[in-house]
Amino acid sequence: MTALPKIAWIGLGIMGSPMSENLIKAGYDVTGHTLEQEKLDRLAAAGGTVAGSIAEAVRDADVIITMVPASEQVEAVAYGPDGVLDNARPGALLIDMSSITPQTSIDLAAAGRQKGIRVLDAPVSGGEAGAIEAVLSIMVGGDQADFEYAEPIFKTLGRTIVRCGPHGSGQTVKAANQLIVAVNIQACAEAVVFLEKSGVDLRAALDVLGGGLAGSTVLTRKKDNFLHRDFKPGFRIDLHHKDMGIVTDAARAVGAALPVGAVVAQLVASLRAQGDGGLDHSALLRGVERLSGAQV
Repeated sequence: MTALPKIAWIGLGIMGSPMSENLIKAGYDVTGHTLEQEKLDRLAAAGGTVAGSIAEAVRDADVIITMVPASEQVEAVAYGPDGVLDNARPGALLIDMSSITPQTSIDLAAAGRQKGIRVLDAPVSGGEAGAIEAVLSIMVGGDQADFEYAEPIFKTLGRTIVRCGPHGSGQTVKAANQLIVAVNIQACAEAVVFLEKSGVDLRAALDVLGGGLAGSTVLTRKKDNFLHRDFKPGFRIDLHHKDMGIVTDAARAVGAALPVGAVVAQLVASLRAQGDGGLDHSALLRGVERLSGAQV
């Protein structure tokens, strides 16, 4: 029986912690590094190994997985004398599962190639619940052989795993995903305010809407957030604001018009400017309520 690859995990946030724990449960040897001590303590409690630095974490790893907030953080952990590329062994596979610009992923793959390190971009969709339940959608960019090598790892983390094309393709598909999700949440939020102001039983209405053509994973996942005004972050407005910037910039570069997406990007930015950036993206409901005269 072939031994499972040794994994280094960099970034143990809302998504990274449960994802790394699912790998540990599946029998993988996971060494992790992040900046928050409580996250390192959580990894150790789950059976992982704690590393004091990126260099220490990646030195003996077959596979390095990064899951950090944005392009700036990916570049910070990948480059420089203390980064992944200067400390991973030649032949290792770097899988970046962050949501970043396609160009950042393309540049990272080129830099990895110069160091003899293989690279995949593999952003995910499904939020905290999908990470915990290991039902994420994973959209991958990179070489087919590297995808096939990493596929057992992906299958431990998600349910829908697709190689979308060469380097950067995973990030392009993730940008489209974030466009669809933001527009969907905004539409749901507007429907909630409309229904409540019309005096309709909101729970009953969302139940029946969820069973018809208006149903969606967004409505299913976020229904309780809407009903209870529970905006504990599963995916923060701050991060969706970043992602809407990625998709609008990428669309402009290829000449694709996003008229509805541009409006929703502004609504996300507005909510963030009002101090709600740390809330779950279902808090777009708060923006609709304010526009409709509610004090929230």
